[in-house]
Amino acid sequence: MRGLGTGPLERIVAVGAHCDDIALGAGGTLLTACRAHPGLRVDALVLTGGGGEREEEERAALAAFCPGADLRPTVLKLPDGRIPGRWEEAKAAVEELRGRTEPDLVLAPRTEDAHQDHRCLARLVPTAFRDHLVLGYEIVKWDGDLARPTAYQPLSPETAEDKVRLLQEHYPSQRHRPWYDREAFLGLARIRGVECHARYAEAFAVTKLTLTLGE
Repeated sequence: MRGLGTGPLERIVAVGAHCDDIALGAGGTLLTACRAHPGLRVDALVLTGGGGEREEEERAALAAFCPGADLRPTVLKLPDGRIPGRWEEAKAAVEELRGRTEPDLVLAPRTEDAHQDHRCLARLVPTAFRDHLVLGYEIVKWDGDLARPTAYQPLSPETAEDKVRLLQEHYPSQRHRPWYDREAFLGLARIRGVECHARYAEAFAVTKLTLTLGE
């Protein structure tokens, strides 16, 4: 499998509907990118969970998943499970984020995600980030909505283990969930690794990609 890079990587945008979405879907990719590019700017936007324990968890987790980065997190207070009904507020938040950064890469939910909040945010992102590479991350859950991905970020065994450790360490509020465990996280990463000839990987959906092979 041949790889195509994104070119110089100086700024990343990462968006999630809920606290822990970004870490679950792209935590290993953030670790990989931030370790390889010290000082990388990461603008993170989370639409729900603000003002309480979940926000505290999220800020600490994002700092751990973005070592050495210029991290700029925003955690809002939209109602969990009701983002489609708060479309205007969600859209304004995404557009405000777009107004303050020009990212080389955007990490967002997949448009095919079964969760209505994830799906709503996924559909909003391309309306603001029209000329950017957007990778749609996947989140393992009971819905059984995992699909055939189109892009992969291989993870070293150390990075895969670090992702699992940080998820367990920084989100104690989620440990009671039956799917929130080491086997689920490493199992999915191992399958995605098999698909791209690596030990572990995170996988993404790409809906539109512009090639610059002649430059």
